[in-house]
Amino acid sequence: RISKRAEYCRIKRLGDIVKLKLRTRRRLYTLKVESSKLDEVLKRIECKVVEV
Repeated sequence: RISKRAEYCRIKRLGDIVKLKLRTRRRLYTLKVESSKLDEVLKRIECKVVEV
């Protein structure tokens, strides 16, 4: 899973869609999640979470 390798995860809220930006050493991965499913996804993320 990417969150194990990621240094941090930034959360950007855009209405009913939330973007999770996971920064690894080489790349930036962006995941789009519905705001209703955000809590479920955040429980599985294993890196530091930063709210933008």
